[in-house]
Amino acid sequence: MNQNVIFGDQLFVEADNVRFIAQRQGVNINCFVSFSTISALCQSQAVSEHNAACMFEQCRFDLEDQAEALINQEAFTDIGDIKL
Repeated sequence: MNQNVIFGDQLFVEADNVRFIAQRQGVNINCFVSFSTISALCQSQAVSEHNAACMFEQCRFDLEDQAEALINQEAFTDIGDIKL
């Protein structure tokens, strides 16, 4: 496996976003995507805490691609997170 960034399967649904974990060079990176971003990408109904995990899964690969691009650009927040 020669991937620069590896994504785990864990998802954490929070108040208004979903957090998923990326790993690069052995370091875990929290990636956050808002419900509105998921809704726009999946072109679907409004995303809420109740359907966020299911909606995330529908567009997981696109979200991971976006997160990987931001990680490679080193577009981290002040605390080292990625926000889509």
